[in-house]
Amino acid sequence: MMAREMTLPRNDTAALPQRGMADHPHPHHRRATFVRWVRKTHGWFGLWGALLGLIFGTSGIWLNHRAVLKLPPMSQQRINAQLALPDPAPATAAEMAVWLQTALGLDRPANSMRVEPAKVAAWVPKDKLSAPGDVAQSLALMQPEHWIFNFGGPNAIVQADYWHGNRSVGVTTTSNGFIATLTNLHKGVGMSLAWILLIDTLAGSLIFLSLSGVILWVQTSRRRLVGLVIFGTSIALTLGLTMTRL
Repeated sequence: MMAREMTLPRNDTAALPQRGMADHPHPHHRRATFVRWVRKTHGWFGLWGALLGLIFGTSGIWLNHRAVLKLPPMSQQRINAQLALPDPAPATAAEMAVWLQTALGLDRPANSMRVEPAKVAAWVPKDKLSAPGDVAQSLALMQPEHWIFNFGGPNAIVQADYWHGNRSVGVTTTSNGFIATLTNLHKGVGMSLAWILLIDTLAGSLIFLSLSGVILWVQTSRRRLVGLVIFGTSIALTLGLTMTRL
């Protein structure tokens, strides 16, 4: 009986440190858990942006080197035409946009619409502006209101130009090849708000991948000096080349 009573407190006392260690894990364990989480999240973010990264990487290389390396021009076909207005003509830019969509047989409304107010023509000399004259002469020096409409998507763009008072609208249709379509996707030409928000997620993923990549290197790499040299050289080159063009 006495032996049994003596062993019970000893077992309870031995169990206390184990419970304390479970409640307060060692810093090394916390660090390993954090590194595993960063590595796993890094991989998921990379998987999310894999296709978008391929598209933007290909089009980015083309845009970056098209002038320096004299790459062949992007395949584009451009057609200019004049479209007669109905009688009566649309009174506002919004009415003109609706009419153009119907007249051109487009399945989507205008992506953008810009209205430039009437102003003094750029070719008018300054002395003409201060010289007195009648109303007809003043109107002759004015550039009429200008309406600009953009339709289509990255593979084909339709731009309509209308000068208020004309009886026709200038229409330019540009059909893009594969590379030109990729670059338009890169720049968001003719794309919807949903595409812009999707690209925002890619931009956020790239930010996270950059930060998590540095964290993983700091936490797992033993060649700190080599890494610091590479990282410092990259920063110096980036800042140096940027400052020379500012």
